[in-house]
Amino acid sequence: MDNYCEYIHGLFNSVKHYNHPFEIKDIPLNGIYILFENGELAHSTKRIVRVGTHTGDNNLPGRIKEHFIKENKDRSIFRKNIGKAILNKNNDPFIEYWELDLTNKATKEKYFNKANKEKQGNLEKIITDYIQSNISFVLIKANDKNYRLSLESKIISTISWCNNCKQTENWLGNYSPTEKIAKSGLWVTNGLWKDPLNENDIEFIEKEIC
Repeated sequence: MDNYCEYIHGLFNSVKHYNHPFEIKDIPLNGIYILFENGELAHSTKRIVRVGTHTGDNNLPGRIKEHFIKENKDRSIFRKNIGKAILNKNNDPFIEYWELDLTNKATKEKYFNKANKEKQGNLEKIITDYIQSNISFVLIKANDKNYRLSLESKIISTISWCNNCKQTENWLGNYSPTEKIAKSGLWVTNGLWKDPLNENDIEFIEKEIC
């Protein structure tokens, strides 16, 4: 698994990396995104810090926008997790409200007026700046939903099993109150330590990487 992890790190680092600002029209409609973060290294190259995809058809461009552009932590678990790490690092009690999902009508009616909307807005801007300044990504085209979800999990598992993919001491995710993030060095909680990539998966990635 370490060998496959080293191989995909080399492969993903050999192709075009997207940085903000990017052209949304250049992003395929369906696929998987692989994120890198400034300062994080593995296998003598940039370290993968997150792998993600989408469930709705033709929604990869929309998913990328939710992470990089739209300032709504309830539409992006990646944004929410970065915010949690920032708040936890600063021992900020606002984390109690940040973790609430205000897309749920009942929760919104119960808590929205109690939350500090100005502080929430300011934190969203900090997260946007952090992502746009520190995160780059590569893409794998994958039209079949079931395989797309399976491949996402296998890439995550391959990285999480690797003994050579460790975060730096300064990685923001070390401050995450979510144990799986701080332990794995990845901005994810699902797909960790499960079935890794196989040869057929590698062949698919080699063919469909953008």
